[in-house]
Formats: sequence, C-alpha cells, structure tokens
Amino acid sequence: MADSSRTIEAVDETIRSRRSVRQFLATPVPIATVMEILDVAARAPSGHNTQAWQVHVLTGETLRDLCAELVAAAQDAEAMSRLRPEFDSYPAQWVSPYIDRRRQVGKDMYTLLGIPRGDSAGMQAQLARNYAFFGAPVGLIFTLQRVMLPGSVLDLGMFMQSVMLAARARGLDSCPQAAFAPFHQRIARRVALDAQQAVVCGMSLGHADTDAPVNRVRTSREPAASFTVIHA
Repeated sequence: MADSSRTIEAVDETIRSRRSVRQFLATPVPIATVMEILDVAARAPSGHNTQAWQVHVLTGETLRDLCAELVAAAQDAEAMSRLRPEFDSYPAQWVSPYIDRRRQVGKDMYTLLGIPRGDSAGMQAQLARNYAFFGAPVGLIFTLQRVMLPGSVLDLGMFMQSVMLAARARGLDSCPQAAFAPFHQRIARRVALDAQQAVVCGMSLGHADTDAPVNRVRTSREPAASFTVIHA
C-alpha cells in the first residue's frame, strides 16, 4: 500500500506541476533524453493502434535557422493575417465561458510582462517569441499523415500529453504551441517534410527560466464537479 501511495503521489504531482513555460534557459537537453521521452510517450493510445504521428526534433543550427525565418516572417502583420493552418483547431466564433478563460490567460501574462492593454507592439513582440520556441534548446514539430486526418488529431493530443508528462518527470518543462500550424509551408521546406505529412502543432522543450516573470502565470482549473455528470 505504501508503494502504491507513493506512485499515486508521484503521478499526481507530475500532472499538477506540468504547465506551459514561455521562457527557457539555454541549457542543452541531450538527444538521448529526448528520445527516451518519446519512447515512453509512444505508449499513448491511438485508434486501432494506428500511431499516425511523426515528431521532428529541432536543435542547434536547424532550430536557429527556422526560428530566425519564422520570427522575421511574423513581422509582416498583413502577411500573417493571410496565413491559415492546414485545418482549423479553434472555433470560428468564440463564446463564453471559453473566450473568458482565453482572455484571462492573456491578461495575466501581459500584466506580469508589464505590457499594458492597447500596446499592440509589445503584444506582437511577445507573440513572436512563440516562433523562437521561447528560447528552448529543443523544438518539436508534430505532424500527422494526411490520410489519417482528422480522426488522428485526438490520438496526437494524447501522445503530446504523454510527451509533456514524461518530460516533466525528468525535470524538464514544455509548451505546446498551435502557433506553428499557419507556417506549415515554411516548416515543410525547412525540415523537408514529404507531401503526406500535415503540420499540426509545435512544442518547446527544455529547462524553465524560473526568474522570468512570464513563467509566474498560473492558470486556474475548473473542479471536476463543474464538468462531470454522474449517471448511476
């Protein structure tokens, strides 16, 4: 029973301590550690065990070059407004309470960063940090085989959660980022994706910069009782 309790505590702590980090240290993460994380995460479930995902691990010069290209592209607001992901991850029209939660996260983050409401330049600069993987030493790009869309998106979500938890268990932090999806054409050229792979999401991976104000954001969660219906 004692061993069981310790296991529960360890798993619960790993889940509860996972958060989206938006400023990383430059401390390297060994590729062997990344591969270990991905091997563990590969146990995530997928429909009929299809495992349609693929992960592109970016480090070193490749990571720097992609970041430089995307950050530069993000400076063109007009061009950015025309970019679209290969499929929509978010609703065309946001409604309450979901839009309220989204706005609260933005308000909390910009307040900690000292970016006042209406400071579009400051907000744009922070948004552009997405495309630099927030300074993380490892960037991950997740793709799915087109023939398996859209059903395998659910599978990919479970796989990505497993990646984040396996990373957290090893003292690493992460940030899943749909912000990369509109840049699918540039990413495809940079990492030589074949035509059958669709870019779904990116993820920053590394050691959190605990001194960065943005990493003090703590999002709230609804209690289970608010979204659960018991049928007995």
